[in-house]
Amino acid sequence: MSTTPEQINLWRSAISEDQRLEFKEAKTQFDFRTLCKYCVALANEGGGRLLFGIADQPPRLVVGTSAVNDPVGMAEKLFQTLGFRVDVEAVNHPDGRVVIFHIPSRPRGTAYHLEGTYFMRAGEELVPMSEDQLRRIFAEGEPDWLEEYSRTGLDAAQVVELLDTQGFFDLLKLPYPVDQSGVLDRLQQERLVDLVAGSYSIRRLGALLLAKKLPDFPDLARKAPRVVVYTGASKLDTKLDQPGTKGYAVGFRELVGFVMSQLPQNEVIENALRREVKLVPEIAIRELAANALIHQDFRVTGASVMIEIYTDRVEISNPGEPIVPVDRFIDGYQSRNERLADLMRRFAICEEKGSGVDKVIQVIETHQLPAPDFRVGFKRFSAVLLAPRAFEDMDRNDRIRACYQHCCLCYVLHRKMTNQSLRERFKLAENKAESASRVIRETVEARLIRLADAAQTSLRYRSYVPFWG
Repeated sequence: MSTTPEQINLWRSAISEDQRLEFKEAKTQFDFRTLCKYCVALANEGGGRLLFGIADQPPRLVVGTSAVNDPVGMAEKLFQTLGFRVDVEAVNHPDGRVVIFHIPSRPRGTAYHLEGTYFMRAGEELVPMSEDQLRRIFAEGEPDWLEEYSRTGLDAAQVVELLDTQGFFDLLKLPYPVDQSGVLDRLQQERLVDLVAGSYSIRRLGALLLAKKLPDFPDLARKAPRVVVYTGASKLDTKLDQPGTKGYAVGFRELVGFVMSQLPQNEVIENALRREVKLVPEIAIRELAANALIHQDFRVTGASVMIEIYTDRVEISNPGEPIVPVDRFIDGYQSRNERLADLMRRFAICEEKGSGVDKVIQVIETHQLPAPDFRVGFKRFSAVLLAPRAFEDMDRNDRIRACYQHCCLCYVLHRKMTNQSLRERFKLAENKAESASRVIRETVEARLIRLADAAQTSLRYRSYVPFWG
């Protein structure tokens, strides 16, 4: 293997350190145990390259390294420690010596560990993989839970009785077939129903999307979304607990409509006129409910998607921890359940291009609401939408979260965040520029954003990008 300086320059120009690249200065040395952790983490993320002798912040200057004098010996030492081969290469770049570690991907259904700890990267840190992530990796060789059968031994009439086939064709914007065989043929083409030994079997995916009544499928009844309404800001007093009954696709519009009907209303004054508005906008409910249904971990038992409505917030949660790190929700996308996501996209329920959270942040900013709070718990992920709150009533975490999300949104819209854009986001007057500057400083200190141009000395013209930008 022979890497050219031109290839190194191409890697240096990457927008961000992604799953395939990691840069370290390591001018004279680098801790061997930390090196082993990075090799394990990169292998667990699909393999990649770790480069010594390059600054890890843009513009990623080549600083050169005198570490790893014996690449062949280092490769052997890594193999003895890790149990898998990492090729090590030294390249003489015009600006200095660069050492490259070529790290292979883990085998399918297997994760690598170092002394019992399965490492992964989280921002600038190396952390142990969660139980949820490990379970997902180890299940890679197993049959897809959604593709297994929920009901078998059915005739054509029973399939049509169990599934909302009219809703299915309406969602696809297709005319309904003139006979039952045409209906069943289309369901088979979509691999939602199979003809097995003279009778029909309904896959779990087909039932989850199209069931007229989910309780008709005993293994899926607990996967129905629940809407819980509380009378206050805590779980002490439940006003309503309503489980869903229809499949995700054919029942989605009804689900969103029901949630909106249960939301508290707030009084706002516009142009000297009072009017009532819902606690949060419908598009935010729609996008986050769709995400929760699509990206849940179906192998977590005894849990379902929940939409909990309080007087001061709405919490939308799903079983399983997210695949994409929370701080990359606005620009990143990876589907846990690809076929489910694809069909929901074709049904116009989601877009499957990572824009759902972008839309949520944008509408939240338009309505001057607090930034959504994305929380990872034990085998569960929650998105919290908060009631209106003035800037003065927000705590430090609220403001930092809003600043980071605003910066990310600006970045994906090909703009850069400034003091002025943040003031507009918080609806602050021009004489409140120092308040916005303080929030920006705190967000920089939290290492969530950074200067777009480190050479810019004028406070007036400073702009910012996310830490990964």
